[in-house]
Amino acid sequence: MDKALTRLEKQWVMYDVGNSAFVMLVSTIMPIYFNYLADQGGLSSVQYLAYWGYASSIATLLVALSGPVFGTFSDIKGMKKPLFAAAMAVGALGCAALGFMKQWLLFLVVFVVAKFGYAVSLIFYDSMLTDITEPERMDRVSSSGYAWGYIGSCIPFVACLGIVLGSDSLGISMEMAMTLAFLLTAVWWLCMTLPLLRSFHQRYYVERRPHAVRMSFSRLWHTLCGMRQEKQVLFFLLAFFFYIDGVYTIIDMATAYGSALGLDSTGLLLALLVTQIVACPFSLLFGRLSGRIEPQQLITVCICAYVGIAVFAMFLHSQVQFWILAVCVGMFQGGIQALSRSYFAKIIPQEKSGEYFGLLDICGKGAAFMGTAVVSIISQVTGSMNLGVGAIVVLFLLGIILFRKAVAYETEA
Repeated sequence: MDKALTRLEKQWVMYDVGNSAFVMLVSTIMPIYFNYLADQGGLSSVQYLAYWGYASSIATLLVALSGPVFGTFSDIKGMKKPLFAAAMAVGALGCAALGFMKQWLLFLVVFVVAKFGYAVSLIFYDSMLTDITEPERMDRVSSSGYAWGYIGSCIPFVACLGIVLGSDSLGISMEMAMTLAFLLTAVWWLCMTLPLLRSFHQRYYVERRPHAVRMSFSRLWHTLCGMRQEKQVLFFLLAFFFYIDGVYTIIDMATAYGSALGLDSTGLLLALLVTQIVACPFSLLFGRLSGRIEPQQLITVCICAYVGIAVFAMFLHSQVQFWILAVCVGMFQGGIQALSRSYFAKIIPQEKSGEYFGLLDICGKGAAFMGTAVVSIISQVTGSMNLGVGAIVVLFLLGIILFRKAVAYETEA
């Protein structure tokens, strides 16, 4: 197999580089800035963590409810690119608008809109994998997307970090520094998307027919009814629901958790920058290993590693421990996401990739509603953030059991 990525594959990877800058901002600077706004609004540390978790949960719940419909509609000939562009625009414009929100509740409302646009764009983007490459290259291309997304997102992040931390030296306020950071991230996201928008062509599709919207609902219902006969896909979706829920909860809540524990903000940001740097080579490593070791085995290893990470997070109380956690997450974060994406792309009908990835999104980012909500609720009820984080362990254990069941059905088939 030719190891070099094609021009179109590279352009597809560039969108990972673009949207990952927004993810990096959400995972690092944004919760710290919201902490600043929440403090100005008189919220306690527990309320701050809870409201941030609720906002993330609302955004992912909205995607879970609408994602399958959007995905099914995108399978119609000629629809995937414009829907992708529209979702990306909502996310990028929402990101830019966040810089002008100075009150914590308004900030959360715009954050929900921006994250919704980002998450919906990924449904279309992930489903493009079947259009831009061949099945035997999917593991490598998917891993490259996450790898270069991690390292590429560091470029705008370092610039944003310099602006925010150096605001006094630059003679600007904290609010102005954050406005510039949000604008820079939005511009980066847009620029990295343009090459893919110019070149993408939808190879696999369902023919356009009268009453396209109604037909999309009909096709989605037919697929859901027939899912019991596709046991490999069904159990993978169930497994993905639980284990990726844990992964995304850790991503969404890491900085907020560290801030609520009172850890140094600069140290938290630098630790999560290290996560991105570590994630790049390890994502590429998992992509290469998939040519020698079955992806199913590699995914299992990643889920087991996350069980250990979640247990370790329960007892986290120092800056050094947070750094260790950041490095461990970086080692497995890209691998589990990339291999899950490419594995799923290989077991579904290519002409219905949007529809199936819409369903996957229910079990993925939509499932993060449960994880962030559970962390928030348990933290508020018990008054202990550590116990809230500890609940994530159960998600990974259920994920292992269901994923091995999916692999068993695959072997039988």
